[in-house]
Amino acid sequence: MAHEITVPLLPCGPIDEIVEFYTMLGFTRTYYQVRPYPCVGLQREDLQLQFFGMPNFRPEDSYGSCVVLVPDTQQLFEAFAAGMRAVHGKLLVSGIPRMTRPRKRKNADNYSGFTVVDPGGNWIRIFSSPGTGTTGAPAVGTLARALENAVVLGDSKGDNQQAAKILDATLARKHDCAPAGELLAALAYRAELAIRADDTTAAVDALTRARAVPLTEAERSELTADLAGLEDLEAVVGLAP
Repeated sequence: MAHEITVPLLPCGPIDEIVEFYTMLGFTRTYYQVRPYPCVGLQREDLQLQFFGMPNFRPEDSYGSCVVLVPDTQQLFEAFAAGMRAVHGKLLVSGIPRMTRPRKRKNADNYSGFTVVDPGGNWIRIFSSPGTGTTGAPAVGTLARALENAVVLGDSKGDNQQAAKILDATLARKHDCAPAGELLAALAYRAELAIRADDTTAAVDALTRARAVPLTEAERSELTADLAGLEDLEAVVGLAP
């Protein structure tokens, strides 16, 4: 048999919070009930999710998670990001709910991935479908390898503190000799980790250092996504680009 469809059923608190959040991301409500128990279904094109409400639910304690495979993680991220910017004027990059940026995941065969953490604390882990997405080459430089390890810890496991320690140690040693692209990406991610930790001072420092990285026109063209990421983070901390 082929063409099976799996629809995750995930826990949450008030289902209206879930509806509001996913509507912002471009989903439409396909099912809704409050009795005998709260439940809601949501769909965006072929992506379907369902949620059941629980009393006294704590999103920070949730183990809810699912994997979604898509042809183009960057395209879906940009659509979600546009919805967040339209409603909030910025990306939600810390707390609950939040969203990470698409990054190569060495623990997923170097396919690009990003994560949406919804108001129920559910981790919707979005990856490129094998054979459709573009895999990145394994990192070569010391700072690039450190960034890969930090992304696994921060974006896949939620260990932002250890991810920051890895980057800080490597940036201290390699800041003056790392290639511009590696340095910019590492500093941008360090800023994002600082925002997640509510450390605005460290975030502003990393963003200021990132903006000071000298780039050629060719590098600017190649690093368009990274530079756009800096703008999103600057909007969060109120720092003008």
